[in-house]
Amino acid sequence: MTMIYKICPATIWQQAEAAGFFAGAGIDLVDGYIHFSSAGQVAETARLHFASQPDLVLVEVDSTAIEIVWEESRGGQLFPHLYNRLPLSAVISTWPLAVAADGTHELPPHLPAS
Repeated sequence: MTMIYKICPATIWQQAEAAGFFAGAGIDLVDGYIHFSSAGQVAETARLHFASQPDLVLVEVDSTAIEIVWEESRGGQLFPHLYNRLPLSAVISTWPLAVAADGTHELPPHLPAS
């Protein structure tokens, strides 16, 4: 299993849980696909796009359970994208993301810090 990660507002994730799938949020809806990060990318994604934002969750997804496309993005890195809705059956775990005093998010201990 290869895990990928999605940072999402908690209220939108609650709506996804009620619906049984996640269709995306914000930039996902604009771009037409769901943006994910690998374990090594998620801290930088949080820092660049979500700094100081409260009420977020981190969603851990089994990438082998869905049709992920790895595409070049920030700094030439390959990022995982999903051109479909995310079925909740592919979700392994979710964590609330607490905001530290410096505006960074406290990631689960198994993920590398930036």
